[in-house]
Amino acid sequence: MSEIKKIVLKNGKVRHRAVVDVGRNESGGRKQLTITMDTKTEVKNELSRIRHQRSTGTFIAPSKMTVSEWLDEWLAKKEQDIEESTVQGYRNALCHVHQYLGHLRLQELTEDHVESMVAWLLVAARRRGGTPGTGLRTSTAEGVLGRLKEALGRARVRKLVHDNVAQYVKIPRRARKQDKRDNPRPKPWNVVEVKDFLLGIKGDRLFAPLMLSLMGLRPAEVAGLRWEDIDFEAETLTIANTRTMIGNARVHEKDTKTEAGERVLPLPLPVKQALLAFKVLQEVEQMSMGSYYVPSGYMLVDHLGQPLTTRHLREHAYALMARVGLRRVKLYEARHMCLTFLAVNGVVDVILAAWAGHSNASFTKRVYVHPVAEDLRVASDHLTRLFGLEDPAAA
Repeated sequence: MSEIKKIVLKNGKVRHRAVVDVGRNESGGRKQLTITMDTKTEVKNELSRIRHQRSTGTFIAPSKMTVSEWLDEWLAKKEQDIEESTVQGYRNALCHVHQYLGHLRLQELTEDHVESMVAWLLVAARRRGGTPGTGLRTSTAEGVLGRLKEALGRARVRKLVHDNVAQYVKIPRRARKQDKRDNPRPKPWNVVEVKDFLLGIKGDRLFAPLMLSLMGLRPAEVAGLRWEDIDFEAETLTIANTRTMIGNARVHEKDTKTEAGERVLPLPLPVKQALLAFKVLQEVEQMSMGSYYVPSGYMLVDHLGQPLTTRHLREHAYALMARVGLRRVKLYEARHMCLTFLAVNGVVDVILAAWAGHSNASFTKRVYVHPVAEDLRVASDHLTRLFGLEDPAAA
């Protein structure tokens, strides 16, 4: 039992104090907590509470750590397990938390604080990309809230806080519905638009890489593809390397985004033919440029053999869309178009997810498959037979 001492303050007030062990620090030394209260009974009760919580594993030592200090510590450790490009996204999201909640003590943070931050995110948190002082898109606010939930979840595991106070906070449904009305998602190209695009760019130098985008590869996967990854005899390509952009300015080369992302895809015949033609073209360019040509082994290169980036591919695609006279869509939307086309044409979920490089088929369908009215025509045709006079069984 810790000794309870009576102390007399300078103003003559009598208080009671005890020191209790509360665990070990990182170097193995004892961590102690000093308890000072007005009466001896209060100190005894507090000692009993602490000992009980320690025995049940629920004790949380008081700490002056702020939200910002914990976020910095958490992200520094998180960086060891996530990709460099992802780290930048985390930092962008957490800057809003630093601004609104960072000054608060971590242990004083409440659900009301988090809900207040969410309201602020939706009405006044924008710093760039629009009118400063206006609200963020709900999808961006979801990302900010998600990072905070993750950080507080880890704080709870580390016994820095009792609860994850952000766990049950959500973006209001009304805000999400209003955002959807105000910012309708651009529809991916339909089949006619895809074919018009392919016909319009058939003579373009980057015809083959753009076909790879249209068959569902991520832009970073197209940029990271090497000729050694393409087996023309087996008619397959192996996706095992990516080249992405950090801050739209610096190239970052790495393996695939996930383990499921490393995959072998069969080559559709038109894509195989386009890639063969592109390979021959590069061989001709190398002979014509002589020593100025620097072979890199990558498939997506310029006429001097220098690797092109996702930015080059994207900007080139936009220029071609304008030339062909098609509505502009993000190059990544081609991936959505491809997976939607495969899904509505009967490709089973497990194959669809494997083609996309996902481990979760439900995620693929929820995020990437966007049937439009013309895709639903098959359902209408079935209902026509059901509601018609003829026998549906005989149809």
